[in-house]
Amino acid sequence: MNPPGGPGIRDRLLSWDGQWFLDIARNGYPQEFSFTADGLSGGPLAFFPAYPFLVRTVHTLTGLGYESAALVTSHVALLAGLLCVHQLLLRLYDRRTARITTVLVACAQPMALVFFMAYSESLFLALAAGALLALHRKAWLTAGVLTLFAGLTRPVAVALIAALGVAVVLHLRRERRITWRPPTALLLSYCGIPAYLGWVGLRTGQSDAWFKIQEAGWSTRWDNGSAFTAFLVKTLSEGDGWVPVSTALLILALVAATVVAWSDEIWPPLMVYGTAVLITTLGQSNYYHAKLRLLIPALVFVIPVARALARVRTRTAVITLAVAALFGSWYGAYMLTVWGYAI
Repeated sequence: MNPPGGPGIRDRLLSWDGQWFLDIARNGYPQEFSFTADGLSGGPLAFFPAYPFLVRTVHTLTGLGYESAALVTSHVALLAGLLCVHQLLLRLYDRRTARITTVLVACAQPMALVFFMAYSESLFLALAAGALLALHRKAWLTAGVLTLFAGLTRPVAVALIAALGVAVVLHLRRERRITWRPPTALLLSYCGIPAYLGWVGLRTGQSDAWFKIQEAGWSTRWDNGSAFTAFLVKTLSEGDGWVPVSTALLILALVAATVVAWSDEIWPPLMVYGTAVLITTLGQSNYYHAKLRLLIPALVFVIPVARALARVRTRTAVITLAVAALFGSWYGAYMLTVWGYAI
């Protein structure tokens, strides 16, 4: 896979978007942006600040180099995220389902390898799972603060805001009285994403600067799923290349698993969160080979699989999980080392 003298595992884990995050951690954000025939200037402004600033904090506190600080940050965040996932599923179901779900999230998803990279997915998973766990415990202010920080990590935190809103509505309907903590948590959750988008607008002097950077640098915009639909039609009709075909089939499988989850009486805030992550990912025009990576914090589509495996014999469950983990690890390794485009 790796040519002689090619990048090692560590360099691979720091590649692609990891270099943008490392640049922000070292140098901060640029003052402006422009897009010319020579390329995009000011691209770091497209990346939300929580992860790179946490990397800078780890670098400052530990003395580690920025690259090592980034990997430590991602790995520690992943451990925290998996712990929250396990605790949440333990409250919702049982210990066996919680353990299986944790393994599926960490290893079996086709692009779960990204959790170990200098990317913000592991931090977002930790914040999202922590917020959902806090919601289930009725720790409203904790959930609101974690959602706020999730909004400073990735824009897909809108899915978490929607989940918090559903939890607040269900709580108010059940209690039939208004207390200050749930609405305050909801207001806190709204603050993260607008705060960063507004800051980028003030810094560049253009209120829609972040959206312009996204479209100019990554062709990312909301298109109601037309780009993804066109990708599916073209790929499944022509079958040109196993990566596009496997991506299309795997995403369709995740959509099908989400549909199954809707009929499986999953806790509504978790259901809304995962479905919203799916919709926001497929509704944008970003690169098709990044979509599986963008979906790995969604959680919801692994739960029907986990619940099914929790009902079978232990040997069958272990073998199935081992095969799924091997496939997920191999797929991610292939995309990181052989596939020539950003993931």
